[in-house]
Amino acid sequence: MNETTDRGRIEVCTQGPVATVTIANPGKRNALTVAMWNALRTAFERLPDNPALRCVVVRGHGAEGFAAGADIGEFAQVRSTRAQVTAFHEDTVLGALTALHGCPVPVVALIQGACAGGGLEIAAVCDLRIAGRSARMGIPINTLGFSLALGETQALVRLAGASVAAELLYEGRMLDAPEALAKGLLTRVVDDAQAEAEAMAAAQRIAAGAPLAAREHKRQLRRLARDPSPVTHAERLASYAFADTQDYRTGIRAFLDKTTPVFTGR
Repeated sequence: MNETTDRGRIEVCTQGPVATVTIANPGKRNALTVAMWNALRTAFERLPDNPALRCVVVRGHGAEGFAAGADIGEFAQVRSTRAQVTAFHEDTVLGALTALHGCPVPVVALIQGACAGGGLEIAAVCDLRIAGRSARMGIPINTLGFSLALGETQALVRLAGASVAAELLYEGRMLDAPEALAKGLLTRVVDDAQAEAEAMAAAQRIAAGAPLAAREHKRQLRRLARDPSPVTHAERLASYAFADTQDYRTGIRAFLDKTTPVFTGR
């Protein structure tokens, strides 16, 4: 399944329980056009329809960039008035980020090269971020005359905190991968030659685990990150629903028998 546009495209390739979503705009470091943002939203709205899906990997085309933000060449046509800007951020960008954030299975970002602006926003709503050592991350919009949209700043603050967001937004500095890792923007950093293999290995480890557990862990983590209020008694009781599943019995039996469990998601 490919969501193709006149300039750039979103490619979706599914192999078994793992889907790979590729942001492709060669020659522009995979900068996203409006049509690509919309295609990204469509892709993540459709992916959950696959009952066998257990993990998604998001990456840029080639190694020149994960995504270098929005395609500035479109600004005059789609972002020249307040009404256009509002529609772009509220409908186009937040629509895509919300669909990605709402994906019920874990999403792994494979980051190579530049991960800037909208690219960092996409990475921020993924569950894991694995980068090559030469990757660079930032939101250098301080010289472009506008601020980051509030709804998009929220995701950045949730990921790395207000202090890191302040540094990125005030200074517009691009961080190298080791510094981004130290500041909480990345999950781990590996040599460039190993980045793709490491991200795919992570996806396979996720896919080999109990899928209902992965979905529940994602739901729990998102709830705790979104809402600092104490977990309620009702929420705790609901979390024990795993005891009713076949996967629970399969996992325990495999552990006792010293065999490899085969989970079915039931």
